[in-house]
Amino acid sequence: MIAKIIMAIGLVLVVEGTLYALFPSFLRSILEQMRTTDSFSLRIGGIVALIIGVGLIWIVQ
Repeated sequence: MIAKIIMAIGLVLVVEGTLYALFPSFLRSILEQMRTTDSFSLRIGGIVALIIGVGLIWIVQ
């Protein structure tokens, strides 16, 4: 169980590191857009991402 959690964290870091390495200016523009977006919209986006992530994990297992 712990090995799977560590592997999942490692995969997240690989994906994020790849995005920052390949598209730094694009990610900066996304952060600027996030600053101007209201909290409610960010919260809804986070909930949607959470549901999709849990759904993907549920399907794989």
